[in-house]
Amino acid sequence: MGALWIANVTVTDEEAYGKYAALAGPAIAKHGGEFIARAARFVQLEGRERPRNVVAKFPDLDTAVACYNSPEYQEALDFARGASTRELMVIETSD
Repeated sequence: MGALWIANVTVTDEEAYGKYAALAGPAIAKHGGEFIARAARFVQLEGRERPRNVVAKFPDLDTAVACYNSPEYQEALDFARGASTRELMVIETSD
């Protein structure tokens, strides 16, 4: 089964977060991930609103978690820490 990586983000430092984004994209792609929604229009129906929402699709849950824990993504994440407030979850799809 596939997996979705769902991030809800408030960016507080655009320059540092831009460095995160430049490194995160290739790290995600290296692990078979692809963005299916990024900076798109959204409607917040419940819960806390975050202005930036991103969804990436991965081949499976283990690969998505491995991507997060990879040295490449952790290097990118160093730029996001302190430059954003984020929630991130991985959820297995039913396909």
